[in-house]
Parts: sequence; structure tokens; C-alpha cells
Amino acid sequence: MTITLTPDIENALVDQASKQGTTPEQLALESLRERFVASVEEGAPTDGAETLADYLADHIGVIHSSEHVPGGARMSEDTGKKFAEGMVEKRRRGKL
Repeated sequence: MTITLTPDIENALVDQASKQGTTPEQLALESLRERFVASVEEGAPTDGAETLADYLADHIGVIHSSEHVPGGARMSEDTGKKFAEGMVEKRRRGKL
């Protein structure tokens, strides 16, 4: 395939390639690959994020349960035991 570039696009491509230390051809291929191939293969555009953590950075965070429960909820302690007790209670109520 041959693509004919307008002079303004060619100049911008040459300028950016020079700044990035690459060739205009390589920059064009990388740009087209990011735009058309990556979003199809990965399922969703990443809006410039390089990793899943980058993509989700504005949506994930950490809170301490003591902000909501005096002394903290301690939700990570005895999880297996709590799960088993919950299952026993469900069975006792006939919901299992």
C-alpha cells in the first residue's frame, strides 16, 4: 500500500521523527499501529495509557476503613473463617 501525504502532514511527521530520533516511516507505522491495531487487539482504546494501572489510575485508590468504621473494619482478618460461618448461616436459613 502506498499513502500519499499532504505537505503539512509530511513536514509534521519529519519534524516529530527527528525530535524522537526515529525515521518518518517508523513513526508513521507506530502511529498507525497504535491507532488501528492496538485498540482492535486489546478490545478498548487506552487513551494514551501504557499499562492497565495507568488506564485505571483515576479510578482506583486506597481508603482506610477507619475513615468509615471506628477502629477499622478489619475485613482482611479471618476471611476463611468468616466465609465458612456465612455459608453455615445460609445453609441454616435454607438459602443454599
